[in-house]
Amino acid sequence: MTTIAIELQDDEADLLKSLAQRLNVPAHDLAKMGVLELIAKPSAEFEAILHRVLEKNSELYRRLA
Repeated sequence: MTTIAIELQDDEADLLKSLAQRLNVPAHDLAKMGVLELIAKPSAEFEAILHRVLEKNSELYRRLA
């Protein structure tokens, strides 16, 4: 098993925790389900979503580099 760590903004983490609490599941399990659902989608759809996320966060990634 491989462990992957991700960084979330505080407001993103709060939303994840809030949704997990409403669904009565641990936040890490909810995040894992989201990732698994994303990678299970057809390749073209995944690429489109990935492109949108990278474009949306490009300034943040540039500042973090």
